[in-house]
Amino acid sequence: MALRQSPLAAVHADRGAKFTDFGGWEMPVEFDSIRAEHEAVRESAGRFDVSHMGQVTVGGPDAEALTNHLVTNDVADLDPGESCYAAITDDAGVMLDDTIVYRLPADWPDESDFLFVPNAGHDAQMTDRWTDHRDEWGLDATVENRTESFAIVALQGRDARDLLGPETDADLSDLGRFEAAMADVAGAETLIARTGYTGEGGYELVCPWDDAETVWAALECQPCGLGARDTLRLEMGFLLSGQDFDPDEEPRNPYEAGIGFAVTLDHEFVGRDALERVDAEGPDERLRGVELIDRGVPRHGYAVTTADGDPLGTVTSGTMSPTLDSGIALAYLPTERVSPGDLVRVEIRGEPKKARITTTPFLDR
Repeated sequence: MALRQSPLAAVHADRGAKFTDFGGWEMPVEFDSIRAEHEAVRESAGRFDVSHMGQVTVGGPDAEALTNHLVTNDVADLDPGESCYAAITDDAGVMLDDTIVYRLPADWPDESDFLFVPNAGHDAQMTDRWTDHRDEWGLDATVENRTESFAIVALQGRDARDLLGPETDADLSDLGRFEAAMADVAGAETLIARTGYTGEGGYELVCPWDDAETVWAALECQPCGLGARDTLRLEMGFLLSGQDFDPDEEPRNPYEAGIGFAVTLDHEFVGRDALERVDAEGPDERLRGVELIDRGVPRHGYAVTTADGDPLGTVTSGTMSPTLDSGIALAYLPTERVSPGDLVRVEIRGEPKKARITTTPFLDR
């Protein structure tokens, strides 16, 4: 099956990007180098093409009821232009995906009430999930997969406002975290959201597919690929769907994954009863940060053990942190056996490397 392509694919190819298959999309993994792109975001600003992320709109009289019953956070509390982070769980409380849900501003160009953003390759699955539950529950709502109608450009870093400001008629100083507004960006009607996946301030710009090149070109800063996006998110301890959790390969609930803050138990949603029990009893394992003391790069699947070699868990995500210049990783570890500050070992190519358990984020932003 052919890989899906972003509307910016030709632009990236002309810039000399290296590409990779990610979630069924052909996306740039790096333009210059992962370190250069990472440092640009930490020190000034970088732009990312994240059009591979899903975009599903929900509208109609029961749009709120439908969406609220399928995510762990309470979207009923959102005003127009506000958003929240949430998990999408099954009846057992296992995470199928994580997402940001926006209650759309009143001037969004159609009658949709909500936009939610599944991870790459999950747009069709989540559109079907919303549609199937709508029909099962007899609700009056429209659900549309808009992933190939809109592009998303993420502008991240301390200089993001200075770069975006001259290109938009929006008052960016009025836009708080997890808030969004419709505005003109380089002539394109765009949803500007103060959200991101890097730990830095910045924006995610949802614009019409055909305007992607115009918006991208207007933001003159370092282009960044998925490689830098991964090192940046890992330094913050942010989850990667399909790797740090997966309903088949790594079935986890939000409390295990460290995002219990995105669960609101006082509203009804699929998986609520199971998660209420986990909240009361506490999870047996939690996702922990692991920072290497010895030199080495922890990778997905590497074993984490005690100093004596007793198994504790395995790395779900790992990298060499460009900011810390040390190996960092995430791993599910037994709650009662390890605590932040404890020394462990990570087996790298059969050699145990000394490491320390830490809380995330690895960086204090």
